Amino acid sequence: MTLIKSISGIRGTIGGPVGENLTPIDAVKFASAYGVWLKQQRNKEKHKVVVGRDARISGKMIQNLVMNTLVGLGIDVVDVGLSTTPTVEVAVPMEQADGGIILTASHNPKQWNALKLLNAKGEFLDAEEGAKILDIAESDSMSFADVDSLGKITKNKAYIDLHIIEVLDLDLVTVAAIEDQRFKVVVDGVNSTGGIAIPLLLERLGVEVVKLYCEPNGEFPHNPEPLKEHLTDLSDAVKKHNADFGIVVDPDVDRLAFMDENGEMFGEEYTLVACADYVLGKTPGNTVSNMSSTRALRDVTEKHGGMYEASAVGEVNVVKLMKKNKVVIGGEGNGGIIYPDAHYGRDALVGVALFLSLLAERKVSVSELRKSYPSYFMGKKKIELTPGLDVDGILKTIETRYKNEQLTTIDGVKIDFPESWVHLRKSNTEPIIRIYTEAKSQEEANTLADKFIAELGEIANL
Repeated sequence: MTLIKSISGIRGTIGGPVGENLTPIDAVKFASAYGVWLKQQRNKEKHKVVVGRDARISGKMIQNLVMNTLVGLGIDVVDVGLSTTPTVEVAVPMEQADGGIILTASHNPKQWNALKLLNAKGEFLDAEEGAKILDIAESDSMSFADVDSLGKITKNKAYIDLHIIEVLDLDLVTVAAIEDQRFKVVVDGVNSTGGIAIPLLLERLGVEVVKLYCEPNGEFPHNPEPLKEHLTDLSDAVKKHNADFGIVVDPDVDRLAFMDENGEMFGEEYTLVACADYVLGKTPGNTVSNMSSTRALRDVTEKHGGMYEASAVGEVNVVKLMKKNKVVIGGEGNGGIIYPDAHYGRDALVGVALFLSLLAERKVSVSELRKSYPSYFMGKKKIELTPGLDVDGILKTIETRYKNEQLTTIDGVKIDFPESWVHLRKSNTEPIIRIYTEAKSQEEANTLADKFIAELGEIANL
């Protein structure tokens, strides 16, 4: 189960048998299907796609396969090279392109890669669009361009700079106030493209940058998911350099986490809480996050007089509800900031700029800022899936057992207890069941997660 097709894109491990892993043949197959689908969307003589990648070792190989497949379909390609997911999202409308592809497996380890697919707005495809592409891929009915109609590849390495300019131009980003504070920040770029983009942004804001793992060579120095247990080096560096705080991003720079001046995690869930607190203080309105995100966003939103609503997990689901509710800021509790005034995509660069603007305004330390928010603690655990396991049946059993509690079933099963909650769901990106819990202490959150892991095991006879 190392080739996963979902609304999060086509994701798999490099090497191995065709159809079971992300092999060159699979990359060509799904790029072809995307190109055919794209041409069906707009009846025009020439189509254009923006393609970029994170710094994964396999990235250059996969990107060349994808770009030349599109060329074979008669589609022009803008190659932005080493880039970030939000940068490619910004580049698509700037180029007036018909779509975009980002080669990244986000927080997955280095053996993984993926094709993340964008529409003409630079936004992720929805489930219906994704299903059409999968159908095309399975049909083998793709027709390619003749020799006189092949596409062309144009290189454009300016988009990280253009993206930074867009961020600095946002009304709520207070460049002069940030410069006045003369912040010192350690950046862990996990040896991917965050090591390019985040320091460039910070330097433009007058921040002194200490670089940690900012060489974009794809050799991740630790597990690339920005969680506390992976970030001891960042913690040590923040304390050693007497920095104001630390920043860590995932390999494609759509997830953002902070570390306070004492080398303690600010809390990945609280990235969105802090940015929303700042934005809501300037532009009152509503917020959205997914069902696996902290209750603290709801509390902060209501404090500012707004309304909060939770969506199913998955960026496309968050964005859909954000548009419906006309929210001023939203995102995901995994450190994903979606700020509509910039664009409808998770963007760590936007998050950094808003967070710095908040710190410059409040003139407090990062640890003091964290203490100002409602304190919840989250447990994030998972169970590896075995082939043939009836996951839907297992979750249905849980739903029946807890039918007298407050249940939400738009994405797995979420059970809201008075002082805590648990969310059980199949991952879109890995062959696992995720168990997310939240409570008033870490011990309670972990105990709740362990209780449900045991219960799932008992139901499944694991």
